[in-house]
Amino acid sequence: MTAAPQRSHFALALMLAALATLGPFSIDTFLPAMPTIARALGASPVAMQQALTVYLFCYGLMMLWHGGISDALGRKPVIVASTLVFTLASLGCALAQTLPQLLLFRALQGLSGGAGLIVGRAVIRDTLDGPAAQKLMSHVTMLFSLSPAIAPVIGGWLFGAFGWHSIFIFMALIGAALTLAAWLFLHESHPSHARQPLQAHALLANYRLVAGQREFRLLAVAVACNFSGFFLYIPSAPVFLMRHLGLNEQQFIYLFGPAVCGIMLGAFLSGRLAGRRSPREIVSLGYSLMAIAAVSNLLYNLWLPPALPWSVLPLACYTVGMSLVAPTVTLFLMDCFPSLRGATSSLQGFTQTLFSSLVAGVISPLLWDSPLTLALGMCGFLACGYGLLWRVRRGRA
Repeated sequence: MTAAPQRSHFALALMLAALATLGPFSIDTFLPAMPTIARALGASPVAMQQALTVYLFCYGLMMLWHGGISDALGRKPVIVASTLVFTLASLGCALAQTLPQLLLFRALQGLSGGAGLIVGRAVIRDTLDGPAAQKLMSHVTMLFSLSPAIAPVIGGWLFGAFGWHSIFIFMALIGAALTLAAWLFLHESHPSHARQPLQAHALLANYRLVAGQREFRLLAVAVACNFSGFFLYIPSAPVFLMRHLGLNEQQFIYLFGPAVCGIMLGAFLSGRLAGRRSPREIVSLGYSLMAIAAVSNLLYNLWLPPALPWSVLPLACYTVGMSLVAPTVTLFLMDCFPSLRGATSSLQGFTQTLFSSLVAGVISPLLWDSPLTLALGMCGFLACGYGLLWRVRRGRA
């Protein structure tokens, strides 16, 4: 590959990674301020948790449409329109005076915030094939993974300096910048002759076709389970860090920093191993690392009290394995339906976000009172993910 295409692919990766940051920024940036926002709006901690659950539910629901609409109208129009709506919704969150108002605008953020991630996957597969596509997917993952580490730190700084309203104003500024960047620099990758009709029954038929494949169902849920094993700690972060580890609002980096370094390392290794090792070998390596991390986390919390760095190092190891598995499986799923990559990406994203909504709204609150129960939750999700992968491999044998 010559230098010019490499620079072009890196620029595309940077653009798609930036667009995909809207999701994690909407989740992570306001975590340090959640207790204060709850008090300001007269809401209980459990009620305030719904600001995350509502966002994730709407985020996942709209994922079913982002990809299908982009298959019909093109990738660029969907991204530009969605980032514009996200910008306006973020301003609404900043101006909210009650919890219902905040939940309404959080729902709008969720409906618009996932387009960059979902449509971006389809753009990658429109543009490249084989190992080159896996490398670009890994580059996007590596760049995108910076945002969960940066977001809570920025949120803590903004909250400490200007109050919680400034967090949502910051999100609006990001949305406005990405709307302008996508309008000016993102090239359309889905030509008009390849587009699907924009009809509800046609979209539903496409979804039935994709979801009807057994391997898709098993692998999509497996990836969602893998991610949930780590995501348990995201909505639990205020309790895990501030109650169990005794940290403050400006110290969320102690959780997100190591975890995101693990995601970046896994994405880097995925790109390096593409074309050198088979997809099966890469996935097996990823699951081995996740198993080592989950068991180590469980054993530590069985015998020792929570403390830095030992309570967060297993999470970093887990995210390395998680990041090795996800790009390989994602590309395989989209290759199953070459003419429906948008719809395939949407259904996979919806599956993962549906699991995340359940984790944030139901499972994390049940487990976050003890580091040991969180560790057990990680092991349980990983076991489910590997069990589903094993069923797929057994079916092919």
